[in-house]
Amino acid sequence: MSDLKQSKIDVARRKARGAQSNAPGRYELEREDVQDGWEIPEERGAFVTEVSEERPRSVITRNTSTDIPFDRSLNPYRGCEHGCTYCFARPTHAYLGLSPGLDFESKLVARPKAAEVLEKELRRKAYQPSLLAIGTNTDPYQPIERRYRVMRSVLEVLQRFNHPVAITTKGTLVERDIDILSDMAAKGLAQVGVSLTTMDVGLSRAMEPRCPLPKRRLEIIRKLTEAGIPVRAMLAPVVPGLTDHEVEALIEAAADAGATGMAWIMLRLPMEVAPLFEEWLEAANPGRAAKVLARMREMHGGELYHAEFNKRMRGEGIYAEMIAKRVEKARVRFGLNEEMPKLRCDLFEVPLARDGQLALF
Repeated sequence: MSDLKQSKIDVARRKARGAQSNAPGRYELEREDVQDGWEIPEERGAFVTEVSEERPRSVITRNTSTDIPFDRSLNPYRGCEHGCTYCFARPTHAYLGLSPGLDFESKLVARPKAAEVLEKELRRKAYQPSLLAIGTNTDPYQPIERRYRVMRSVLEVLQRFNHPVAITTKGTLVERDIDILSDMAAKGLAQVGVSLTTMDVGLSRAMEPRCPLPKRRLEIIRKLTEAGIPVRAMLAPVVPGLTDHEVEALIEAAADAGATGMAWIMLRLPMEVAPLFEEWLEAANPGRAAKVLARMREMHGGELYHAEFNKRMRGEGIYAEMIAKRVEKARVRFGLNEEMPKLRCDLFEVPLARDGQLALF
C-alpha cells in the first residue's frame, strides 16, 4: 500500500531519514491507501535502502546555466541516502515516478557502467575537454559507493585521460580515493569542495541524518589538503534563521582545517522541496519555522523560491545582501580565496584502448 499524499510517516518507519512524508512527485497520480477488505491489522515496514541499477547511454550532462562555473557534470547515482532535508536535487526523483520525499533517500539508482560509458564519450573525436563537475546533484560518496565503487571507477578513467574534475561531497569515502586525487591534483587536474552547513551536532543530525558530523567533515578537509589536493569549503546551504549566525565560525573552521577557497549558496526550495522542508521545520524546529520561511519569501519576491538565473543561488533584498557582506568579510579575514585555481585542460590525451590497440573511433 502507498502512503497518503502529504501524510507524515510514522517516526519508527523513517528512522534516520530526513523527509517526514512520501508524497507523490509532480508527474504521478495521487497515492492513496486502499483497504483489501480483510480488516486485518497490517504492520508497515521501515523505509530501508533499496538500490536498482541503470545502464545509461550517456553520463555527461550538459547545461547552459549562467550562474554556475561549468558546462558539464556527471552523476554516479540517482537519489541520495544522506537524506538532507534541504536537498535541491529531490525533485529529480519525480522523473523516475518516485517521491522526492522518502523515496529520494531510500530508493536509489546506481550506474555501475558509468565509467565504461564515460570512456566512450571521452574517446569521441568531437569531444573537447573542459571541467567535469561531480556531486553537483547527488553525492558521489554517499554510503552505497562503498559497495558499488562507481565514483572510483569514474576517477580511474579521468586519471588515464588527464581530464580535469571538480568534486563536491560530504562523504568520508572521498578519503579512499586520495591516491588518485593527489596524483591528479599534482598535475592541476583535480579539486574538491566539502559542504559545511552547521557546527551544531544536533541540528546536523536532524537536518542531514546520514551525513558525517561537522567535525568529521573538517577532518576530510584536513586529510585532503595534507595530500596536496586543493579544497574549497562550501557553505551550502546557508539557512536563514537557522544556520546564518554560524557563517563566520564555519569559515574560520574551514580555514583552520586547511581549505584554500570557499563558496556559499543560500537555501533553495524548488518544486517539491518547499513543502518537504516546511514539514521538517514544523516537526524539528517549530519555533523557528515562521522566521525561516519569512526570510525565504523576503528574498524571492514573496515566494519561497524563484528559479531565475543569477538570483536563485543567493536571493535578493536587504537580508541577502547582509549575508553576502558577512561572508565576504569573513572570507577575506580568514584568507580564503573566492576563486580556486583554474584546472588544466591542455593535458587531456586519449590513451590507447585497454587491449593496447589504437581506437578507431
